[in-house]
Amino acid sequence: MTALINLGRNFGRHFELQAHLKNAGSSLSTIADDIAQGFFDITQSSFALLGLVVVSVVITLTVRPDLRFAGELKLMSWLQQRQEAAIGFTEPAFTEPTAVERATASNPKELPSAQAAVAYWLSKKYSVAPEPLSALVAQAFEIGQKAKLDPTLILAVMAIESRFNPFAQSPVGAQGLMQVMTKVHNDKYENFGGTLAAFDPVTNLRVGVKVLQESIARAGSIEGGLKYYVGAANLENDGGYAGKVMAERARLLAVVVRSKREPPSRSLRASAPSRSIPVALPARSDAPESSDKSPETIAFLDQS
Repeated sequence: MTALINLGRNFGRHFELQAHLKNAGSSLSTIADDIAQGFFDITQSSFALLGLVVVSVVITLTVRPDLRFAGELKLMSWLQQRQEAAIGFTEPAFTEPTAVERATASNPKELPSAQAAVAYWLSKKYSVAPEPLSALVAQAFEIGQKAKLDPTLILAVMAIESRFNPFAQSPVGAQGLMQVMTKVHNDKYENFGGTLAAFDPVTNLRVGVKVLQESIARAGSIEGGLKYYVGAANLENDGGYAGKVMAERARLLAVVVRSKREPPSRSLRASAPSRSIPVALPARSDAPESSDKSPETIAFLDQS
């Protein structure tokens, strides 16, 4: 009898243990389901938040190109550091252009005869190497054609403003080749990465041409536009600025006219030209000067 009672008790305990194990398994399953659902909710919210962040960053970089440019520089710097850590040195071709590719210079002998003659003449007068001047002359002719401005006028402004010093700065803050007021025209540098681009010769030339073009359109004439350009629009006179620019332009026009009359082998010679253009050449020359007040009819030289 006692044995039967003990056997019944053992069966009861066994069923109780099974019930406890079943309840524990159910609880663990519920907990696991709750954790999985919570993880799913968190992940879904995180992806939504990440999407909002990405959209915000894209909008910010679109509106602020200067931030995009800074970000690109930081990314390139990080990639450079990673490469240095991996191989112990940085390949120049990976991080930046070569020195020759960065330089604002070209071979004057590869220019059309008129442009080469202008580059050599300016080189001799302003004691600047003909190679960087060749690049600037070529840019002045190319941009002048697009802007409907005589390239010799653009080069004359550069000559009078900075004597072809790309790092020049005036007491009032005009900077670069064409002495553009960077603080006034900072919006024009946005597409070039910011106002520090004022010291890139080609960028300063392009921005300066834009300012000159707007000034001439506003004034209705070249002389009046030069007065606006130098900041003397509200003054009785510009201190002789327009006269200096027009005189230098006339000398450059004479160089171009002479280069078309001489064989290329003579017009491309950098030293001992057969006849030099006098520095004191009057402002007016035999080259036609536009008398129309519309900036659209400003004379433009061909590039032959």
